[in-house]
Amino acid sequence: MEQELAALVEAVRNAGAKVRELVRVGFEIQTKPDRSPVTTVDHEVNRILHEMQRREFPQDGWLSEESPDDPARLTHARVWIVDPIDGTKALVNRMPEFCISAALVERGVPVVAAILNPSTDELFTAVRGGGLSVNGTRVTLSPPHEFEPVIMVGAWEFRIARWSTLAETTPCRPMYSIANALALVAAGRVQAALTIEPEHEWDVAAGVLLITESGGAISDADGKPFVFNQPTPKFRGVIAVAATSDKDLHANLQTHAEQARSQPER
Repeated sequence: MEQELAALVEAVRNAGAKVRELVRVGFEIQTKPDRSPVTTVDHEVNRILHEMQRREFPQDGWLSEESPDDPARLTHARVWIVDPIDGTKALVNRMPEFCISAALVERGVPVVAAILNPSTDELFTAVRGGGLSVNGTRVTLSPPHEFEPVIMVGAWEFRIARWSTLAETTPCRPMYSIANALALVAAGRVQAALTIEPEHEWDVAAGVLLITESGGAISDADGKPFVFNQPTPKFRGVIAVAATSDKDLHANLQTHAEQARSQPER
C-alpha cells in the first residue's frame, strides 16, 4: 500500500496548500438543498483528490460528499471515500478545526487513510498494519495520565446538553469536525469522541483506520463495527476512544449513548 499512501499524501498536501490559498484570498459560499453550506474550497479539494484517483487508480471506485454517488462503486473491491472538507461550517467561521479526510477502503475495510488539518498543517496517516503517523513520524502514545481528559461531542448535542450526565464526571467540548476529533483521539490528545447523530461514510472512514492503527477502539453508537461502501453510506453515531483511555470507557460511553437515544427528541 506504499504507492497508494504516497499518492494520497501528495494529493492531500496539494489540496491543503490550495485550501490555505483560498482561505487567504477568499472563497464563495453556497447552500445545499439540505441547507448545509458548501464552498469553492470543498469543490477544489474534491477536484484535486478525484483527479489523483482517476489518474493513479482508475480501476477503483469513488465516493465523496461533493460528487454524485455512482452506484458502480458497489461493484468495486476498492473504493476511495473522501470528505473534501469535514467541518465546512468551521471553515466558513474560520475555526481551525476543519479537515481534509480521505481513505481507501478494500472490501469494506479502510486500508489507507489521511486526515489533514490545513490550519495546523498536521497530517495524520495510517496504512493497515503499519501504525499511526503524524507528519510522517510514527506516533508513540503517552501514558494515560498525560492526555487531556476531554471527551469531544457533537456541537449540536453539546448545545442541547444531551451529554449533561456525562459532563458531570468528564469535561466535554464540542467538535466541529468529526474527522478532526477522530485524529485527535487517535493521537491520544483527547480521551474520546461521541455522537449519536447520523454520520456518513466519508465523515469517518479515514478516522476509523487512524483509531484502530493507534490501538484505540471505534464503533457506531450501538457498538457495531463499521463496514464501508454500503448502498446507503450512513451510520448512526460514533464512539471512539484513545488507546490510552481507561479500558472500560468505550462500554461506559455506549451506555450513555443508549440512555440518550431512549430520551425524547428535543
